[in-house]
Amino acid sequence: MNRPLRVAVIGAGPAGIYAADHLIKASETVTVDIFDKLPTPYGLIRYGVAPDHPRIKEIVNALFRVLDNPRIRFVGNVSYGVDVKPEELNRFYDATVISTGAEKDRSLDIPGIDLQGSFGGADFASWFNGHPDVPRDWPLEAREVAVIGAGNVAIDVARILAKTADELLVTEIPDNVYQALKASPVTDVHLFSRRGPGQVKFTPQELRELDHSPNVEVIVHPEGIEFDEASLEAMRQTRHIKMCVDILQNWAVRDPRDRPRRLHMYFLQAPVEVLGEDGKVVGLRTETQELTGDGWVRGTGEFTDWPVQAVYRAVGYLSSALPDLPFDTRTGTIPHAAGRVIDLDGEHIPGTYVAGWIKRGPVGLIGHTKGCSGETVASLLEDQAEGRLPEAPEGDPAAPIAYLEQRGLPITTWAGWQLLDAHEIALGEPQGRKRIKVVDREEMTAISRG
Repeated sequence: MNRPLRVAVIGAGPAGIYAADHLIKASETVTVDIFDKLPTPYGLIRYGVAPDHPRIKEIVNALFRVLDNPRIRFVGNVSYGVDVKPEELNRFYDATVISTGAEKDRSLDIPGIDLQGSFGGADFASWFNGHPDVPRDWPLEAREVAVIGAGNVAIDVARILAKTADELLVTEIPDNVYQALKASPVTDVHLFSRRGPGQVKFTPQELRELDHSPNVEVIVHPEGIEFDEASLEAMRQTRHIKMCVDILQNWAVRDPRDRPRRLHMYFLQAPVEVLGEDGKVVGLRTETQELTGDGWVRGTGEFTDWPVQAVYRAVGYLSSALPDLPFDTRTGTIPHAAGRVIDLDGEHIPGTYVAGWIKRGPVGLIGHTKGCSGETVASLLEDQAEGRLPEAPEGDPAAPIAYLEQRGLPITTWAGWQLLDAHEIALGEPQGRKRIKVVDREEMTAISRG
């Protein structure tokens, strides 16, 4: 290759940005364009992390420094497979890294899950974070709500439902979200975990934050605080599990406080049916579980009906298949070997790579994504060194942008994001808020494009 390496990254979340960072650090000449279907960068950091998590959102500062490098371009408002096809990218780039993440809700196959009043936690998170492609309204009509899951998303959903709107007003929630939460009649949120406290997936920091609201009493019901040998071994081997268990045990024995809202936590309760009348949720049926000694559980045949009027499942994210790329529907991932995308015959598709949750599944914290992206970039650079990368026929960095603009696509840029960022911060300043998010896609795009 007689010119600098040109790489396209699809997806401007942490995985894509980390991949770009690894690439520019590995070579002083490589240039990277990061495409995203949204007008804004940061992916689930902007649209998946709860707005009352400022410490987690501080990672944006590190991602900003990466995107601010002149050898990296952000190209927003461009949907892969719709606005730009793989064969079009191959004209302009020597390699493509797919890092589209996972933003759908994993399904829960129990009767009644499709009743009115049954929701996905990821959909709810997109709504309260002001995602431009979800409805502006959310039906917050239930006094008692069930949340199913034992991970950080379940905790985020439960906490946002339980908190008062005024507590969240200092965050960056959009105005439509504030108004809806303010009108919510909720008094009790019930969080159900199928396994025991020794198998929880949330982190100690997120767990502690449940108890920070002066308006919400966190009640851990002691009936499910049980441990088997696998639970004890997990606590010995994994510090964050031991910390979570200690917090839960302390909450289970403390005296209740008089607060207007309650967040109940139940362990060893598996959802078996969402109960309904006239097509609407009227309850959740769970089966009490028992530990089996190896970290798993089995049903006891003892069932409980909980009188809730809404159910939120937070049992995991799921990636979406992309046009012209292989996809494993069982794992929700693109098949790969060390980040190299492989076809149905097990052969590497030349110049095509994958990173992040679409590569390894929606597991791990943001920090794990950096190592995942590093492995992918190492494979890409090895292929370049060995002459296995196809050379793009149009390597001029100006060519892809000119091509997109020629087709009339209203792309957004890194400079445009900084305009929108400043606009949102300015909206929040008179009210003492960090920012007020702009939600409408057309308005976001217009501000970004000046």
